[in-house]
Amino acid sequence: MSHLPTIQFAAPQFPASGVLVVLAGKDGALPAGLPDGVRGAAERAGSLGKFKGKGLSTVETIAPAESGLDRIVVVGTAGEEPFGEEDWLKLGGTIQAKLAGASVATIWTEGAAAAPQAREAATIGLGILLRAYKFDRYKSKKAKDGEEDTADQTLTVTIAVAEPDAARAAFEPLDALGEGVRLARDLVNEPANILTTTDYAARIEALSSTGLEIEILDENRMRELKMFALLGVSLGSPTPPRLCIMRWNGGAEGEAPVAFVGKGVVFDTGGVSIKPAAGMDEMKGDMGGSAAVVGLMRALAGRQAKVNAIGVVGLVENAVDGMAQRPGDIVTAMSGTTIEVLNTDAEGRLVLADALWYTQERFKPRFMVNLATLTGAIIVALGNQHAGLFSNNDELANRLLAAGLATGEKVWRMPLGKDYDKMIEGKFADIKNVGNGRSAGSITAAQFLQRFVNDVPWAHLDVAGTAMGSPSNEYNQSWASGFGVRLLNKLVEEHYEAR
Repeated sequence: MSHLPTIQFAAPQFPASGVLVVLAGKDGALPAGLPDGVRGAAERAGSLGKFKGKGLSTVETIAPAESGLDRIVVVGTAGEEPFGEEDWLKLGGTIQAKLAGASVATIWTEGAAAAPQAREAATIGLGILLRAYKFDRYKSKKAKDGEEDTADQTLTVTIAVAEPDAARAAFEPLDALGEGVRLARDLVNEPANILTTTDYAARIEALSSTGLEIEILDENRMRELKMFALLGVSLGSPTPPRLCIMRWNGGAEGEAPVAFVGKGVVFDTGGVSIKPAAGMDEMKGDMGGSAAVVGLMRALAGRQAKVNAIGVVGLVENAVDGMAQRPGDIVTAMSGTTIEVLNTDAEGRLVLADALWYTQERFKPRFMVNLATLTGAIIVALGNQHAGLFSNNDELANRLLAAGLATGEKVWRMPLGKDYDKMIEGKFADIKNVGNGRSAGSITAAQFLQRFVNDVPWAHLDVAGTAMGSPSNEYNQSWASGFGVRLLNKLVEEHYEAR
């Protein structure tokens, strides 16, 4: 893996070397206090490039020799609205993209029209780290022919701000959040021959070093608990299922926890209802919901969040052999609900059925949010720009919507209702695992999950279009986005942590 930049904060002191990044305002206005030679070079570059200071636009030039600098990069911050949280994140990513080959860089904010305060400067730092992420551990040759191999190159970025101590304090929890996002990306990017169910469980178990309490349920224990919906999915695979529980006790003793549940299908062939060959390689990412839960729990522990939190992920492989579950089979979930399995490729809801029931029954949480790459239908409805949100609780749904707008991990609320519930009524069992044909595929999947939450406030996030293969942006160039970690961290931070 490539080295991540080192982020540091310092009081404004003009650098004597490296790359200088300057924040420009409307019409390319440069901050006061720049040395004349640097200002002149930046203005000439802006004029030649017709640079107007538009938010996240850039222009760069070679620095004058007398400055001692290598390059000057000017980044625009002008727009109709002031920068929000995601804009500062994007600014950091935009800057990182311009620092290829550099070993030292300084971001000069003094006197800028949109000078970041401590939290905003810290968010720039997070954007730099998220943009710098690369998953290249399996490449024996890191650089293309004729290019410099930068895998071992280190970069130190100094953000010059008026209150460096406050910025450093604000960056600490964001640095932990970044670790959670990178962990989620790593898990989704890993190939399924490496990230088996048992390897995944071992990686979760290793997170005990962060202060998380880890408990792993094996196949025998799940049989004792009668989790036959989850277990049925794993029948065709040589790798055994696991249910992993992560606990963070950062709140008041005895206070009910918040709970997050993830679908962890480490590879999905579709089972006997096998998927088409084209694109099946991407089904290594069918555990993207679980990766978000693991990344979130890592982030909460890393930043010592003042909340009690539970993370539960069901890990299975949906494979094909003579023992695999068949269309038409009937299984009994932990709740006692009987399920007709009419399509073995609708397996994620079977995993979540038992995981959700177990979570609400054992932990009595304040709410549950589950995440799953559950349906292709949600991509048809929302593309890759929003995750689907289904909820039985307006307050929880509205808080998730607001957190999505703040972080840029956007969600869109979809309907639930009794009419849709009728579409999953079973002929030979209580319910079936698919609806009627292709209609309302994401909604009937959510209706299925709702059967296993009782009266607990609950939200289901269908992240099939956002956890993997989503459009790249200023702070993510990875196939795996880590979607959900920042969203849920914001939800917890804003509404459920002790003040």
